[in-house]
Amino acid sequence: MKEQISDLFDKIQGESTGLGNLLNKIPGLDGYMERSRRREADQLLRKTIADRLEGSRLQLGGITEELSGDIIKAMDHAEPLGRVDTRLMGLIGKVKDAPQGYAGFFDAIKVKEEDLARIYAFDENMLNKAEEIAADTAVLEKAVVDDGDISGAIRTLDSALKEANSTFDSRDEVIKGIGESTEDSLKGDF
Repeated sequence: MKEQISDLFDKIQGESTGLGNLLNKIPGLDGYMERSRRREADQLLRKTIADRLEGSRLQLGGITEELSGDIIKAMDHAEPLGRVDTRLMGLIGKVKDAPQGYAGFFDAIKVKEEDLARIYAFDENMLNKAEEIAADTAVLEKAVVDDGDISGAIRTLDSALKEANSTFDSRDEVIKGIGESTEDSLKGDF
């Protein structure tokens, strides 16, 4: 997973054209180009996470449809499945609508490598959460098809969604903390 995050940023960095390489030699422009690449990587990563979550939501819709063939099972699991769907839909919205993580106050200052490492670790964690949700959705689908522990599978998926939502809610704190630590380090320069 860590390789995926690094590969994503490296891919965007590697896509510099001859003109981009020339522009990088202009004083001050290199930092601007670097920030631009980080914003592109952030946007691409959030789209990847949202796409994976939307895939899980589509699969969840199929599970609900499968359950509708048995009215008793459908009624027994309608409320918890609705709750799971609502949490998943909310998480997708948060991921899609979140402000870019490398814009704003980062435009005026250089982001330290250790701060970027914290952001990338957060991003990697969110990608892992999306994959965990996909795996838990697959387990639920198998439970429905095999007449297994549907309630247990729903609880597991719901728990993963709560945790992913909570993790994503901490995104602003990660970014704000980086901004504050960078601002604190600059105070001595003035």
